[in-house]
Amino acid sequence: MDITGLIPQFGGFAYNVVAFVIALSVIVAVHEYGHYIVGRWSGIHAEVFSLGFGPVLWSRVDRRGTRWQIAALPFGGFVKFLGDANAASGKDAAVMADAATDPKALRRTMHGAPLWARAATVAAGPFFNFVLSVIIFAAIFMSRGVTSDPLTVGELKPLPDSSYELQSGDQILAINGTPIPEFGVNDDWTAFRMGLKPAPSLDYLVKRDGAEVTVKGPYLYPPVIDTVVPRSAAMDIGLQAGDVIQSVDGTPISSFDELKTRVEASDGRPLQLVVWRDGATQDFALVPRRMDEAQDEGGFATNWRIGVVSSMAFEAAREPANLTTAVQGAVMQMGAMVTTSISGLWHIITGAISTCNLSGPIGIAQASGDTASQGAQSFIWFIASLSTAVGLLNLFPIPALDGGHLVFYAYEAVTGQPPSDLALRVMMSLGLAILLTLMVFALFNDVVC
Repeated sequence: MDITGLIPQFGGFAYNVVAFVIALSVIVAVHEYGHYIVGRWSGIHAEVFSLGFGPVLWSRVDRRGTRWQIAALPFGGFVKFLGDANAASGKDAAVMADAATDPKALRRTMHGAPLWARAATVAAGPFFNFVLSVIIFAAIFMSRGVTSDPLTVGELKPLPDSSYELQSGDQILAINGTPIPEFGVNDDWTAFRMGLKPAPSLDYLVKRDGAEVTVKGPYLYPPVIDTVVPRSAAMDIGLQAGDVIQSVDGTPISSFDELKTRVEASDGRPLQLVVWRDGATQDFALVPRRMDEAQDEGGFATNWRIGVVSSMAFEAAREPANLTTAVQGAVMQMGAMVTTSISGLWHIITGAISTCNLSGPIGIAQASGDTASQGAQSFIWFIASLSTAVGLLNLFPIPALDGGHLVFYAYEAVTGQPPSDLALRVMMSLGLAILLTLMVFALFNDVVC
């Protein structure tokens, strides 16, 4: 066996692991800092703030008596508050017994603090994850800006045909005789787009240097790849952003919709693609995959996909986005992710969609590496998306998760007393068993799916 053949695979594996550790470390640090800082503000003393588990590689004690440490296993973290027996916030009976004789000391423990302080401290972790997501999404939206009105050509994308007359700075008034609607008004724009028949070139009426002229330009939505979806068929065979798909099974195509139609009609059989890249053509063969996709009207639909995303034949000129618009867009983006995730989980539980939609650490690590390979902005966007997922997961009402603790606190608020120590231990053990089962199931999915 030639061991050198394993080097690229090992390199890819190592890259995925490093990207995953970086993403997870950022998310965990923010999550645990939420617990720590709100606990501190609430008068609860944090004994340990740890990134990672296992043997401690580095630590220091700050002036408040909190030990900050980095441990050898970088797949998580925890804050251990005074009175906690472990990272899952189990009660340390000995510490609580000692503190019971001193009201001030008892107040500084996690289990002796007022209900509002404990609930706020626990809820802060997921909340900080959501805040991180909104900040990142809003920053990206502001850096991208908003499409200028009227629609104006920014930069033409490289295409096989270089004879087009469309230029940067052209304000587009009409295409093939049809006036363009306001860009971003979904129904009007969709109707306009669907009315354009696929063709190698279109007639653009543009405003250039104060005059209206008609010029030749590419089809508005050509089969050019803008983004390759992580863990997709396209990613696996090496398709890249900027590739132009010229034909499918020997039939030339002019639009991305033609590509989509042929993929959806493939029923999973292999497709032969001719791809233009950097002035030369290459042949690729790939097999579309079944994907369960969330629908705007609710529910999921199963389609065949290869994992590429496209847009217009040019980058539209953009204007700066104001903070309010960016934050609103960020909140909507995060909200859509939460809604889709909950809906997807429900459909998995009911058997409406495949359990392969649930990824484990191996799948997430691969997605981390794939997005990191596409550039910093893609990777940062992935961190924001994963932060939303981590925040949502921690709110599930499972003992040992933040959501489980909040359920205990809700019970205490209603009954006036917390669950007994025995009940808490039993439920925490049950919660840990559920989490381990879910982890094994997700790992199984990563391998089988």
